[in-house]
Amino acid sequence: MSMEVPTVGDVEASAGVASSSQPWPKPGVAWYAVCVFALVLMFGQLDQGVISLLIQPIKASWNLKDWQIGLLTGLAPSLFFVVIGIPLSRFVDTHTRKFVLAAGIGVCSIMTTLCGLAQSFWQLFILRVFVGGGTAVNGPGSYSMLADFFNRQRLPSAIYVLQIGFIVGTGAPLILGAYVLGLLHSTPDQHWMGLTIHVWQMVFMAVGLPALIGALLLLTVPEPPRRGGAQHGGVQQAQSLWQIIGYLFRHWPLYAPMFFGLAFSAMETYGTLQWRVPFLQRTYHWGNEAGYVLGVANILFQFLGLLVGSWFTGWMAKKYDDANVRVVAIMYTLTPIFAILGPLMPNAWAAVFCAGMTGLFGLAGASPQNAAIQSVTPNQMRGQVTALYLFIFTVIGQGLGPVFIGVVTDFVVKDESMIKYGLAGTAAIMTPLAALIIWLGVKPYGKAIAEIKAREAAGQA
Repeated sequence: MSMEVPTVGDVEASAGVASSSQPWPKPGVAWYAVCVFALVLMFGQLDQGVISLLIQPIKASWNLKDWQIGLLTGLAPSLFFVVIGIPLSRFVDTHTRKFVLAAGIGVCSIMTTLCGLAQSFWQLFILRVFVGGGTAVNGPGSYSMLADFFNRQRLPSAIYVLQIGFIVGTGAPLILGAYVLGLLHSTPDQHWMGLTIHVWQMVFMAVGLPALIGALLLLTVPEPPRRGGAQHGGVQQAQSLWQIIGYLFRHWPLYAPMFFGLAFSAMETYGTLQWRVPFLQRTYHWGNEAGYVLGVANILFQFLGLLVGSWFTGWMAKKYDDANVRVVAIMYTLTPIFAILGPLMPNAWAAVFCAGMTGLFGLAGASPQNAAIQSVTPNQMRGQVTALYLFIFTVIGQGLGPVFIGVVTDFVVKDESMIKYGLAGTAAIMTPLAALIIWLGVKPYGKAIAEIKAREAAGQA
């Protein structure tokens, strides 16, 4: 089946292309929005970042198995996507996006705080399902707005800045959590209104409430005009979910490699991310220092990844129309070396270095990967396509990755102290598959961008 690239008849105008009646927002306004989105992304990552540090205390408090921890860290927050995440994303395409984003991050903040009051595994599980509410709209909403603040050429740079929020959001909670646990190390469990509050639950409270600041800041961001989309009476005419799915199937050579390459990559990335602190504690007998070291390493290596990726993507864009996806493919190809060898290193510092390198390659490819989706997706379906993209990422990657490693540790390795084999085995399966699949998308993406450029030059878009 040959690939059809988006046509004017299909979508009225391609994503990120300004009409003459819609000047681009002023740079100061656009970059202010990026900074707010980065801050919100950081707040949204606090819960996911800190829970890996709390795995061992949670297990000890409630006598849980690794597969149950996998449900808490992965499947629970991803279930929100399964139930209402995709329908909710339609609001991104039809309503004022900053209000949808503010509501989502507000729910995430409240539910994370309430995790500090949970009294059982299932109560914590249900609360973490609703924590996924913020994630369900954060990605589709912020990326949709960015593509209306910046043209296609500047969009990757904006997304690189946005990723700073992700970096800080994955590193800072480990440092903050380790610090809070250290301060409260000798503090006994608290009893309040018939509830037993464990020390690790106080960490949830510490990272949950600040996210409300992000929700309020979102209200100060101006809503940019939607670009290149069909509107009626000033209201965006969004496509139905079935129309979106049909569109993706018609253009499957373009979208399938980006979707499924991400799925396999995310399954390893997020599975390992959640289990890395317990891995250091069980394999090398580290304590809270695992949080400090990994937190700093995440920030340094991933920030370096942003710099490397930004420069490399810009350099490749001068030569190739397919630069965004080509860069992702190259980064995916380098990742398996460190992802597989990292858990098998003879000492903790070597393992941390390998973990840092996988983070570097991951962040170097993250921005062009997101920019690729936004650059070829029509405005009136951008929110829902991004939500479907993040559905694959969240449900398969974030949802099943931690569970997969927990199941392997409990039922295959059968020894939690040997979790390194579960991590290395998962990486050996997932990362080469991700690289192979994403390479299949380089040519179709390049063809799509070339045709979009040709239409722009002819004044048809």
